[in-house]
Amino acid sequence: MSAIPQSRSFANRILVWDFPTRVVHWSLAACLTIAYLTAESDTYAIAHQMSGYMFTALIAFRLVWGLAGSRYARFTEFLRSPVTIISYMGAYFKGKPPHYTGHNPLGAVAIVLMLALGIGIGVTGWMNTGGAGGEAFEDIHEFFVNAMLTVVLLHIVGVIVSSLLHRENLAKAMVTGYKKGPDDAGIRRGHGIIAVVLIGLLVTFGWGLSQGKLPALLDPGVAVAEHGGGGADHDDD
Repeated sequence: MSAIPQSRSFANRILVWDFPTRVVHWSLAACLTIAYLTAESDTYAIAHQMSGYMFTALIAFRLVWGLAGSRYARFTEFLRSPVTIISYMGAYFKGKPPHYTGHNPLGAVAIVLMLALGIGIGVTGWMNTGGAGGEAFEDIHEFFVNAMLTVVLLHIVGVIVSSLLHRENLAKAMVTGYKKGPDDAGIRRGHGIIAVVLIGLLVTFGWGLSQGKLPALLDPGVAVAEHGGGGADHDDD
């Protein structure tokens, strides 16, 4: 978790981001983009619903991976104290932030916010399925989405600025998994098998939704009809 002074440079590239972390990162970006672009379209409503459920599933996986994943994917590696965050911000705005092999303190804040907002988006989106949540949940859902977009934009700006300050392409690192750093700081395994299984589950889930095979558990409208509707029929009798 210790930072490396900005002035120190490394010639070697080390593996930092495992396959599951990278798959989740870019899949979340894709799902959020698709869901946002199809939010107001009746024609592409199924695409909005598909991307929303896949987005929520990815958030759930990332929470688990934050506990059981490789070194730099774990929350214990990048969650830092307010003092450390404030100190990093001071150095950041002076243009001399220390280099972190994994997430820097500001990046960690962005990740925590995005995960929290992602949970809110998923829950309120599910409540809106079939109109079960009402207008209140729709407004809350939009609030979470707008807050998420704000954090994402700030995160992108931060990645660009940090890349320039450290002369390192951080976006590319999230594609390849490799960054510059001390030889002994890299992770040993990329967990490719887990990534393949994750991709397979996402593709299968997405195909099922595209065929209209939405499990009743995922449709609150069905739940309302089953539990609330039963009482209404009994009263009519």
